Amino acid sequence: MKKINRIRRAEEFQGLIEKKKSDLNKYFVIYHQAKSEDHARVGISVGKKLANAVYRNKTKRQIRMMMQTIFEDSYSFDAIVIVRYKYFTEDYETNLKQLQELFKQIEKRRYN
Repeated sequence: MKKINRIRRAEEFQGLIEKKKSDLNKYFVIYHQAKSEDHARVGISVGKKLANAVYRNKTKRQIRMMMQTIFEDSYSFDAIVIVRYKYFTEDYETNLKQLQELFKQIEKRRYN
């Protein structure tokens, strides 16, 4: 995933989460709002309670790779992907499929 498509600042993370618009499944929670720039952006978060730093960073790298295959600049929203505990019990392909379904579900609503 390109750096221009990432949300990195804590204020932006908090702003998206405070809007309380979310979709979820067993593996992910995705907070979203209409995109604030001309391209869609994504932030990734893995909680400290889920794993130590090595596994959190590995998980973030995996999700970035997933996003390279499913993410499009034409999406009408910015999103924060929060990993849930069940993520660690499944394989890469299952997690990819679940993330892709969530993004399709959000995009169906189409922000204007």
